[in-house]
Amino acid sequence: MKVQPALVLASTSRYRRELLARLGLAFEVDAPRVDETPVPGEIPAALARRLALAKANDVASRRPDALVIGSDQVAELDGRPIGKPLGHESARAQLRAMSGRDVVFHTAVAAVRSSAGFASEAVVPVRVRFRSLGDAEIESYLRVEQPYDCAGSAKIEGLGIALVESVASDDPTALIGLPLIATCGLLRAAGIDPLRR
Repeated sequence: MKVQPALVLASTSRYRRELLARLGLAFEVDAPRVDETPVPGEIPAALARRLALAKANDVASRRPDALVIGSDQVAELDGRPIGKPLGHESARAQLRAMSGRDVVFHTAVAAVRSSAGFASEAVVPVRVRFRSLGDAEIESYLRVEQPYDCAGSAKIEGLGIALVESVASDDPTALIGLPLIATCGLLRAAGIDPLRR
């Protein structure tokens, strides 16, 4: 009987842990050590893809026999990346800039198993239309959610859903941080089928 490789999530994000756990597969978590600074001129989708693969490769360098899943999300407004705000003032500025606008969240996922020479990735875009937001609404949201670790300050799995008018995507989990439809495809390509136990 073929033994499946260990599954490792290369992430410190609790959102990604919770999403991957939905598949009911046993997995471990290992924090990647990756510089997330954008390369000058790098478009948001390419940045998300590069960072997802870099995270998976970093952990796979320590766990070559495991199948390592890496993911990253980059928000895009007017062709420019919007990262995690990391603080209140930056979060307020992000939400003011996104008010009444369309923002595309590019969520990338990569799967790497170094010992088998396997590496594959996908990027799933999610278009979010933000409501026109007043300063009082923004402050109220920031006080409740403190979404300083979320790309674009948009914690959609919580109160952030009240910020938006609409969401368009082929994979609703992508907006939270790990596109599970694409992840299932990568797992199957690597020999792990979530529906076969």
